[in-house]
Amino acid sequence: MAWNKHEEGREKIMNLLYQSTRGGEKGLTASQAILKGLSDDGGLFMPVEIPVLDIPVEKLAAMTYQETAYEVMKRYFTDFTEEELKGCISRAYDEKFDTEEIAVLSKAGGDYFLELYHGSTIAFKDMALSILPHLMTISARKNGVENEIVILAATSGDTGKAAMAGFADVPGTRIIVFYPKGGVSRIQELQMVTQKGENTAVVAIHGNFDDAQTGVKKIFGDQEFGKRLAEKGYQLSSANSINIGRLIPQVAYYVYAYAKLVGNGELQQGEPLNVTVPTGNFGNILAAYFAREMGIPIGRLICASNDNKVLYDFFTTGTYDRNRPFILTSSPSMDILVSSNLERLIYLSTGCDGEKTAGLMKELADTGKYTVTDAMRQRMKEFWGGYADETENEETIRDLFVKHGYLIDTHTGVAAAVSGKYRKESGDHGKMLIVSTASPYKFSGSVLKAITGKAPENGESEFDVVDELARVSGMAVPKAVEEIRTAPIRHTAECDVADMEKQVAGILGC
Repeated sequence: MAWNKHEEGREKIMNLLYQSTRGGEKGLTASQAILKGLSDDGGLFMPVEIPVLDIPVEKLAAMTYQETAYEVMKRYFTDFTEEELKGCISRAYDEKFDTEEIAVLSKAGGDYFLELYHGSTIAFKDMALSILPHLMTISARKNGVENEIVILAATSGDTGKAAMAGFADVPGTRIIVFYPKGGVSRIQELQMVTQKGENTAVVAIHGNFDDAQTGVKKIFGDQEFGKRLAEKGYQLSSANSINIGRLIPQVAYYVYAYAKLVGNGELQQGEPLNVTVPTGNFGNILAAYFAREMGIPIGRLICASNDNKVLYDFFTTGTYDRNRPFILTSSPSMDILVSSNLERLIYLSTGCDGEKTAGLMKELADTGKYTVTDAMRQRMKEFWGGYADETENEETIRDLFVKHGYLIDTHTGVAAAVSGKYRKESGDHGKMLIVSTASPYKFSGSVLKAITGKAPENGESEFDVVDELARVSGMAVPKAVEEIRTAPIRHTAECDVADMEKQVAGILGC
């Protein structure tokens, strides 16, 4: 790729700076990039160079998750002091996770599953959104920001809850989350609409996730609205994975997973590890790519899509085309046709050419599609795209449970199904890490149907289904689900997509 790597043996990059993928803003510190979230030109912030993780794997293998996270993040967030960064990490990865490991490795059917759902909202978003509020508040202090920071986020189900849980009652912040009405699971919706915190707001939009994401980006791009907010003492920032403060913490769990597999004898030092990631907005798999570029021996990056297979088509043909029906599936967090973080990979594949990247993003906005060059595709050769339909997903979940006693959710089911397709089509039988992104209980009806063949009956409550899944599977109901059984509904707002900005103004009294 086009990134420049630092020489071996240099422990830390001094003053690593960030720039927009569209070329408009350059020379920002990490804290400035975290605070802004999105560049003024609509681009996403990227580090100007990639840091090398020059630590022997046997030393990494002996580290805790918190120690690993520090070694990764200090190389990117270079304007944070050791005390500041370690403080953020210790407050983020604490008893809110149900295991000291934070990220759990399990083996089933010959594959390794990286369980990223042991946080307080039982989804992988906890891994980054537990630390973002702390990074954000320190960034504000570093840059003399006196305005209240308003976190604006679109969610396909999990980001919203994890972000609100992270930012709830954090001084100097407000958070407003938009989600697609009818486009998330009932458990996901209940987690959001019961969220406590005087500074939290949740709004259901009449549209899909792409509508919500586009609406949020439009609000960020409205400079007049930004001035109005500033006059009232507010400034916008993002908690979506477009924020570099969301993306970099995710790199840590790939480093941690590889090192632990070497440490427990599952991998030899230097042995490539293929990684399959259930992919929607492209942030999670991009974090794996960052880990690879830092020096972790990750082999192929397998991008797993559901029936909304825009990324599969892109990696297969070189054309990204969102002009297609939007399909609601049993893996709603992947029901996305505009994968925002792909822009970062496009930027790298152009040789970090902001002007060229901006042109392709304009094509996407104007026509709904763009095509990359052969040279750009060659620079993305580490990626392989695959997809699994609903039937394949169900079969995979059932087979893993029946044959191996291992229960996964519907997003992990897509990844496991696609990893099997990759092996069959490529002939590559190297060791595989499958990223498990959510607890099966977040999608209890779909998981129960997959393992029993019986769909929940009409009129059956969500928690009847939860209890039946617990009975059939023998897997304990997570605390996060038990908490919302009787929690009062606190957020009931809904709006049309065209009224999202008006909704933000009303919530903030602007």
